[in-house]
Amino acid sequence: MANSSRDDSPTDGDTSSGDAPPSNSSLYSEGEKILAYHGPRIYEAKVQKAELRKNEWRYFVHYLGWNKNWDEWVGGDRLLKNTEDNIMKQQALDKKQGVDKNTKSGRSAQTKPKSSSDAKAEKEDHKNNVTKGKKRKNDLGAEKDTVSLEKLVKIQIPPTLRKQLVDDWEFIFQQDKLVKLPRSPTVDDILQKYLDYRTKKDGKVTDPVGEVLKGIRCYFDKALPVMLLYKKERKQYQETVLGDVSPSTIYGAEHLLRLFVKLPELLAYVNIEEETQTRLQQKLLDFLKFLQKNQSTFFLSAYDGSKSVEGKGKGKHD
Repeated sequence: MANSSRDDSPTDGDTSSGDAPPSNSSLYSEGEKILAYHGPRIYEAKVQKAELRKNEWRYFVHYLGWNKNWDEWVGGDRLLKNTEDNIMKQQALDKKQGVDKNTKSGRSAQTKPKSSSDAKAEKEDHKNNVTKGKKRKNDLGAEKDTVSLEKLVKIQIPPTLRKQLVDDWEFIFQQDKLVKLPRSPTVDDILQKYLDYRTKKDGKVTDPVGEVLKGIRCYFDKALPVMLLYKKERKQYQETVLGDVSPSTIYGAEHLLRLFVKLPELLAYVNIEEETQTRLQQKLLDFLKFLQKNQSTFFLSAYDGSKSVEGKGKGKHD
């Protein structure tokens, strides 16, 4: 999914190249329905604004059926005209990604919905937004029953971290690189740093914070090999995580962030009282803000390309 800091400004690195339209004319007009790339897939969208900045047209797009929190500025190279040929391209990509034809496209270790602007679909798609898309058949080996929207613990990932997810995907699929392991700091290191931060801020260690961190670690260790890795990363996992070694002692912020995309889906199967759920949301959001605050320290600015990536040339797979 793209470069280093995602915010709703046109400085996100989606710069067009020589294919940019002439500076005096825009390829897309405000209000036009178009198709837009996000990660490995294409989604229906609408141009909200079109502005010429530094001799390049930038477009503020809304993904149809998606919460407006995902609206963003993109370059023309991310957009396509809404034509039958491009719709066929969209469907071909969905098929290549293994998207169930009976569900909307999900985000990829990021992923926006394909369509629908009516209110009911908006709510359903918002659930997918939080979970980075509906469950796919290859997640956990089988398609799960749809979880009611009310049960989802909504986790709002900050914009710059959403952009980090885009970068993560692009490093792996567009640049054929992997996160070099073991990472430093590891997931365990980051959790400990957060605990130290909260202890210093609150003046004491609180049991709820400690329990949340234990839960994050547990979910991470169990979910990583099953639903947090791309196919291109699986061989690396098998070669690195040996014996009784916990993934949280080897992997770092890049893979930890992917967990927060899946957490709402995972927590939906746990009985949580409404009051407890609200407190949990607040604690998870606070942890994400801590990740965001330390983004330049915790996350890699570049991935390792010294080893050939498994699956190179076989297409983009989850």
